Amino acid sequence: MTEAPQTGTPSVTTIDDAAVRAHVAWRAARERELREPYGPLSPVALHWPTSRPQRLPGLPGEWWSANGALFTQPVAGDTTALTGEHIEPDGPTAIGVRDGRSRILGTFLPDGRDSSVEGPDGERAVAVEVVLRTGRHGVRPLDPQAATRTAFDGVPTFDYDPAWVLDVPVRWYDEPEAVTVGSARAGLVHHVEAFGEVDLVVGGHAATLALTGSLTAPVVVFSDEADGVAPWRVLQVTTPDGAGAGADQTDEAAEVAIATSDTLRLDLNRAVNPSYAFTDFGTSAAPLAGNHLPFAVTAGEKAPR
Repeated sequence: MTEAPQTGTPSVTTIDDAAVRAHVAWRAARERELREPYGPLSPVALHWPTSRPQRLPGLPGEWWSANGALFTQPVAGDTTALTGEHIEPDGPTAIGVRDGRSRILGTFLPDGRDSSVEGPDGERAVAVEVVLRTGRHGVRPLDPQAATRTAFDGVPTFDYDPAWVLDVPVRWYDEPEAVTVGSARAGLVHHVEAFGEVDLVVGGHAATLALTGSLTAPVVVFSDEADGVAPWRVLQVTTPDGAGAGADQTDEAAEVAIATSDTLRLDLNRAVNPSYAFTDFGTSAAPLAGNHLPFAVTAGEKAPR
């Protein structure tokens, strides 16, 4: 980074060994999370069932959407079946999910996949994730043997730079503000709530960013002017003492600390790519209008592809 003047206040002015170790540990945890068998690297498709029962490519059974729910049922002749705690073996199974949310319904072993041959971590079955986006039900198969996962060798990142650790004042809203934002998927929107906003100045450039997520676990979804990064990234916000990011406190104490703090920490070294950056099947929420930083944030994760 070539320009230093910035506010909030940089919390660190020199590279501290403890801060570096903490960042290395955080990055390792982030990489493990990405490599989870049914994590952001595993989606291999995204289907949108209609009101008419029909087969979906690569999935067992028939699928359809009706009366605010998604349905599936087995089909005679299937050589594999969806199994799970909430699956009715003889069908139909009805699945409900809240708009903007998702849930894994069950798993199946794809045709031609030898049940005796384990994958790189012992996972062979494909999970079926159900999503509801803009009132439409989607079905997303998650395959632990997807090439995006098995060939994954880490996320490119900028080097850790303490100058990108900013402590900034926060203005909490009296009431959450409902906002509709775009999506990584054309034609979809997300309904989110904004809980407050923070101001920051870097290199003479000022910006205000709205906080979404939740009052006790706020995030900043933002875009910026850096080259080689995803169109937008996400940052988990903490307090200056780290509450909300694995500090040695109870979860309840961390939540109270964040919701009552008048200062928040933006450690932009921890800006991460949403799931849409890793495959073509993500539906991640876009930033609120105005959540753009008019300078290059040369910190955090770079575009993975």
